[in-house]
Amino acid sequence: METISLDLASADEASSRLGISRASLYAYVSRGLIRSFSSPHDPRQRLYAVDDVETLVARKARFRRPAVAAATALDWGLPVLETGIAQIQDGRLFYRGQDAIALARTATLEDVAKLLVGAMHEDAFLDPSRIPGPLTGPAFGLHDFVTRAVRVLSEPAPKETRAAEVAAILRLTAAAASGADPGTMPLHRHLAGAWKASPQAADVIRRALVLCADHELSSSTFAVRVTASTGASLRNAVIAGLVTLAGPYHGGMTERVRAFLEDPARAPRPGFRHRLYPEGDPRAQALLENVPLLASDATTWKTLADASGGSPGIDVALVMMERAYGLPTGAAFTIFAVGRTAGWLAHAVEQRSQAALIRPRARYVAADQPASQASSP
Repeated sequence: METISLDLASADEASSRLGISRASLYAYVSRGLIRSFSSPHDPRQRLYAVDDVETLVARKARFRRPAVAAATALDWGLPVLETGIAQIQDGRLFYRGQDAIALARTATLEDVAKLLVGAMHEDAFLDPSRIPGPLTGPAFGLHDFVTRAVRVLSEPAPKETRAAEVAAILRLTAAAASGADPGTMPLHRHLAGAWKASPQAADVIRRALVLCADHELSSSTFAVRVTASTGASLRNAVIAGLVTLAGPYHGGMTERVRAFLEDPARAPRPGFRHRLYPEGDPRAQALLENVPLLASDATTWKTLADASGGSPGIDVALVMMERAYGLPTGAAFTIFAVGRTAGWLAHAVEQRSQAALIRPRARYVAADQPASQASSP
């Protein structure tokens, strides 16, 4: 796969654009804020990524104008809260400091849930399930799964320890997909069995669940944290995450990707890149490693990768995995949702421990006020 083509600037150009000294430029590099590369013409010279420089210029401009910074914070802007759960840095995803790609090689979703949530004993997932039934077979399609998951999570729950509650909620989301009680079976094997998938597919499902477990402050995770900040139960916080994930611009993107792969001439072309990974989504590449893609999907993958210089997003990989192993239509979203439940639970627990209500402010704009006037400081 080709690497992305970057615009590069000299040290003088980069420091001048930022209005800083060379020493400050080097400090930004050491902190991972600006990528530097050896010059192909002079190995002794370093060149600097223009995209990173421009990102810092925009960030400095926002800091100089607090109202602008606040207005853009909810749109891929400045961080709005602190977390110790996940981090995206230099094109890599970390779960509590551990590389998510490395974890996905061997870890199960249960392993990662214990890592993300913390304070869970080793045998937390070995206790018997308490799944309300009957569930009458697997759920097919995004909306069937979400409707069933909301229903089972809304059932009255017994009073239980945090570890037992976390384990129960993860099993409930998996049971909503499979239509059966997972018992103490690892969730990837349970889903593979319900979908009559091959042993090879079962291991790829395991990998996918781990890679989807968390992704910092995505829209659904923010919804979970807002809900948890009100003192709502973990089950209700996860419900908030589920219904947010189902939106067509979040987890529901899998439906749009599938429609495009099935009929690229007629279906709208969805966005294939992730803004947090300018050189390609490492989760997607890791997920599809050794997956026997359909010939048409392999061609599409190569075309997309060559055009953008890196791997498309995880949504594309999930749908291609679904198609490669003949999983039920909608399995891509289901895997995304079951995996992400682990992260939602961790964020809900973390948010509740802070005992702070998330309540941002809105700036009133009169209905008849021109947009240009409304946006002026």
